[in-house]
This record gives sequence, C-alpha cells and structure tokens, in this order.
Amino acid sequence: MNYSLLDLSAQLPEIVLASGICVLLIVDLFVRDSARDFSYLLAIFLLAGVAWVLIGTGPDSTAHFAAGGSYVSDALARVLKLFAVTAVASVFLYSRPWLRSRELHFGEYYVLGLFGLLGIMVLASGYSLLVSYIGLEILSLSLYAIVAFDRDASRSAEAAMKYFVLGAIASGTLLYGMSLVYGITGTLQIGELQTAIAAQSGVVGLWVGLGFMVAGVAFKFGAVPFHMWVPDVYEGAPTPVTLYIGTAPKLGALALAVRILVEGSAGLASFWEPMLAALAVLSLILGNVAAIAQKNIRRMLAYSTISHVGFILLGLMAGSPGGIQAALFYTIVYVIMAAGAFGFLVMLGSQGQEIYDLDDLRGLWQRSPWFTLMMALLMFSMAGVPPLAGFYAKWWVLSALLNSGYLGLAIVGVLTSVIGAFYYLRVIRLMLFDNGGTASTVGLPLDLKLVLSVNALLLLGIGLFPDRLLDLCAYAAALI
Repeated sequence: MNYSLLDLSAQLPEIVLASGICVLLIVDLFVRDSARDFSYLLAIFLLAGVAWVLIGTGPDSTAHFAAGGSYVSDALARVLKLFAVTAVASVFLYSRPWLRSRELHFGEYYVLGLFGLLGIMVLASGYSLLVSYIGLEILSLSLYAIVAFDRDASRSAEAAMKYFVLGAIASGTLLYGMSLVYGITGTLQIGELQTAIAAQSGVVGLWVGLGFMVAGVAFKFGAVPFHMWVPDVYEGAPTPVTLYIGTAPKLGALALAVRILVEGSAGLASFWEPMLAALAVLSLILGNVAAIAQKNIRRMLAYSTISHVGFILLGLMAGSPGGIQAALFYTIVYVIMAAGAFGFLVMLGSQGQEIYDLDDLRGLWQRSPWFTLMMALLMFSMAGVPPLAGFYAKWWVLSALLNSGYLGLAIVGVLTSVIGAFYYLRVIRLMLFDNGGTASTVGLPLDLKLVLSVNALLLLGIGLFPDRLLDLCAYAAALI
C-alpha cells in the first residue's frame, strides 16, 4: 500500500468544495439582499463542479490514499459523496422559495449547508479516527448553526441549544472512546486498527472504548436510546433546515459506522454486533409506536426517521458484504424518500400554507391532486409497499439478516414495518378522503413541481429497476 502526502487526487473533491465555499463567503459580502439568487446559483454551480470531479474519479476499484494513509478515496467514499452532493443540491432547490417567502434568503444558509457537506465528505474518506472525528465536528458545528438560522424564531433557538448540548456530550463520548482505543492499540489508522484490535481483543478497556464509540455513532444516527434530540430539532428548526438534517447527514453517519465498526473493529464484531442489534430493535419499536401517537407531522416524520435508522443498523450488524450493501441501499433510498417528504412540507410552506399538524393535510386532494399523488407515492414507499423503492430497501435488509442466520431480527423487522404502515396510510387517508374545508388551492411554479415529481417518481423507477443501484452499492461494499 503506497501512501503519499502529495497524492491530492484523493482529496480533490474536498479541495474544490472548500475553495468554492471561501469564494462564496467573499462574494456574498458584496451581494445586495435583492440579488441573493446569485449566491444560490453559485452554490448550485459549486455542487455541480464537485459532482463532476467525483464522476471524473470513478468508477475505479483502486483505493487512493493521502495524508499518510489517513485519507482514502475508495468506492464507498465516492458513492457516498456523490449521493451527498445530490441530496444537498435537492435541499437547496426545495429551500429557495421558502427562504424568499420568509425574507431569510441569505448566503449564510448555503454556506452552512456546504460546510456540512464538507464534513460528510471528510467522514466518507476518513481512514483515521482523528480525521473521522474532524469530519464529524465540521458537520455537527454546521448543523448547530443552521438550526438557529432563523434568529427571530424562539423555537429554532431552543432546538439549536438542545441539539448543541446533547451533540457536545455525544461528541465527547465518541472522542473518549477513540482515546481509549488509541491508548490500547497505539494507532489511529483504520487499516492498522483492525490488526491491532484482533491481537488485543481480550482487553476490557478496548471493549469500553468501543462501547463509547458505538454510543457516539448511535447519537449521530438518532437511534434509541440516543434519539432524544430528533423530535425536538425536527419540530423546532425551520422547515428547510429539517429537510437538510433529515437527509444528507445520514450518509455521513453511515460512513462513520462503516469505517469505525466494520473496517476498523471487525475483530470485535461479536461485541458490537449485539449492541447494534439492541439499538436497531429499540429504534424500530419505539420509532414506529411513538409515530402513531403524533399529531404534529414533523414529529411523526422524526420518529419515522428513527425507525428507518433501525433498519440501517440491522443491515450493518448482519456483518457481511450483503449486509453492508443492504444498509447502503437502504440509506440512499431513505435519503430520497426523506428529501421528498420534507420537500413537500417546504413547498407548501413557501405558498403560505405551512403544515404543522396532520389535520392540516385534510382534503389536500381537493386543492391539489398532483401534490396529493406525489405525497402518496412518498408515503407508500416509506411504508414499504411494492413496487416502490422503500419495499426493496426493506427486502434487501431482511434478506441479509436471513442469510446471516438472524431469523428473529428479521421477524421483528417485518412486524414493526406492518405497525409503521399505519401512520403512513393515515396521511394518505387524510389527504384523499377527509374534507378539507375552505383552504385555498395550492399553486406552484413548474420548476418546483418538476423537482418533486422527479423525487417521487425516482422511487418508483428504483423500485421497478433496482439492479443498477444495487450493483452500485455492491461495488462499494465489496471493496471494504
């Protein structure tokens, strides 16, 4: 394995993104409030440039290392980065009308969103505990700030403070676990960590350190019992920020889990796999049961997110390339579903019809049949109804569990999916069959309709033709 401090090809997408952020920061200082669309367009062009660089570096089965082996550009990193860039671009597309309608269309929103993306990309390529932690902090600090983006909203400030305090505790927990592992193994490199852990797997301090790291990863995912921030932040943050938090950061959390646990700690799989199983089962049960009781649609989607995290963790703990493939496939499909669901709320809010309670969706079919059909597709996919992508995402996770001999966990996954279908179908019932009163008709520009249509129909396309995405996920997982 040849390491080179000068091998910038592994870091080129991050260099382009960081340079573009600096340019955007400077340019935004001289842009008038009436011309903030220029900052938006610059952010979109920057994302397109980063995507072009990523596509230009693959497909390549070779892992390119940099920074003395602390940074890697492999198949997993490239796939996660490309989908993270796409997710952030969709967030910006959805967000602009809402921000303009609230007179919050400032360049800071795009800068913070891009800084968060930079953190996700560092997480995807981090091949050292230290680099992974730096990426996590770049992402976390960006999220804390963007939650409080609407400075005049007391709920946003409260949500940001809760998120910051709990996030700081989780980051400290993760860092403490990393320090214990480093103190025992004497290395921070993921590639060397696997060998060092296998040689000292009987050391109790190593188990303790790994336990702290699992807790930190679980918090970043929002898994039970480290989920307490999720409903409050999803409800209190501005709607476009909720859209951002609910999508791209999940790709970063998956990267952190794969690098630390699957690649770095495979020698202690018998220790951390039961921990992930417990976190997954608790997340599936509490997430789905709590979502049924919610009247606020954001809190319902927050608990729904927790249940989806449970499925991702089940894929990871399957402990096989098929399990990693299933977890990656599920995460990508979830990001697409979450982008559409929260984007739906953002688009309604941009038209002055902010949705808070489920009852606000009553009779939406009478006001906008198109809106209703797109949201119904999203809800059916989240519920796991065939032939949509959400069904195949669950199917592949359950198949990976069965292939690894985890019949009991597969049964739990099926039962909780049936429970979860209730609250998704309730949303469809409210939109289609309940009387909506005298609410005004929903009207949207053609470009926004096109974005949501592509988002929703993409789930149908993946469901009908899942092989391409599955092959891409298999390509990324096979090289781990």
